[in-house]
Amino acid sequence: MRQIILDTETTGLDPKDGHRVIEIGCIELLDRRQTGNYLHFYFNPDRAMDQGAIEVHGISNDFLKDKPRFYEKAQEILEFVIGAELIIHNASFDLGFLNHELGLLAEKNKWGMLQAHVKVLDTLKMARELHPGQRNSLDALCKRYSVKNTHRQFHGALKDSQILAEVYLAMTGGQINLKLSAEAEAQQSNMNKVAGEVNFQPIQRDFKLKVVRASSEELIRHMEIYK
Repeated sequence: MRQIILDTETTGLDPKDGHRVIEIGCIELLDRRQTGNYLHFYFNPDRAMDQGAIEVHGISNDFLKDKPRFYEKAQEILEFVIGAELIIHNASFDLGFLNHELGLLAEKNKWGMLQAHVKVLDTLKMARELHPGQRNSLDALCKRYSVKNTHRQFHGALKDSQILAEVYLAMTGGQINLKLSAEAEAQQSNMNKVAGEVNFQPIQRDFKLKVVRASSEELIRHMEIYK
């Protein structure tokens, strides 16, 4: 199964207020293992950033001035994620922004809504079901599942995707299962090797088995009991 861990950073909290995507990070998993394939872009949003957003991700307006617009990379992004299962923490936020960006493509947008081309798994929803009444932010999950995130001073789409990949595997038992599977394969291999090296011979015994047959009277009694 092909899965894509996805995260975005934005100029603010709500696309309805004109806020835009400024960064996207995607990491590919194949059969629950990181393949090394990833996608990462920064975008010029053509608008100023909210100060609160800068305090979260640390990306400045000046840094984005020479970056491409979203529409320039939209095709590449869609081709990377299409057909996969997207794993997103608080999926409604990221999908809301990405669908807004696609909507701005107007007649150029032949794709429609992103959900028409992918499956979506929301790890925030999953965490709330697993840990009701507890904090389920990405930082809280890192602490709960012993995933190291001390290197992260600011949020970042690619950095957070990498962290989420580790959290997701821990939440769903992927790391443990993979380890057990490898151990089981090694054990079976050793067993097969031992079985192949040992030449089993049947035990020979020098005696004849005595057969005692039922008498006519015993057969009649048997039939009377079980008829």
